[in-house]
Amino acid sequence: MIYLRYESPSPNARGAHTGVFGLANGLARAGTLSPDDWAWWRANNDWFDEAYPDPGKADPTLFDKSVHPVTACWFKPTATHLLERVPGYLALLDRYGVACVERTSTAPGRVLYEDDVQIVVAA
Repeated sequence: MIYLRYESPSPNARGAHTGVFGLANGLARAGTLSPDDWAWWRANNDWFDEAYPDPGKADPTLFDKSVHPVTACWFKPTATHLLERVPGYLALLDRYGVACVERTSTAPGRVLYEDDVQIVVAA
């Protein structure tokens, strides 16, 4: 299976590549988004929150940096209903000059969590 991930091309201070949702959330938290873009971001984040499971609820230690210093979430290619909405996030990031690249891998790391649309790996 070929997994997909959208992330920053450069690692952050912890050595992690921030994912597409983290990049968009960062713009929103910083107050950078226009009112229209903020409304789009909020509506789409709400849609994603309802559309698939939150791995952190299944395993509260999953994103705990003291347990797993660097994790990364990857889409399964069969998650087409989720992947259809990613271009909107990419366009949002592009409008604000935030770089984001697509990565693919058949073995992105040690799997910590898996459901029908995603995996979370120790990166």
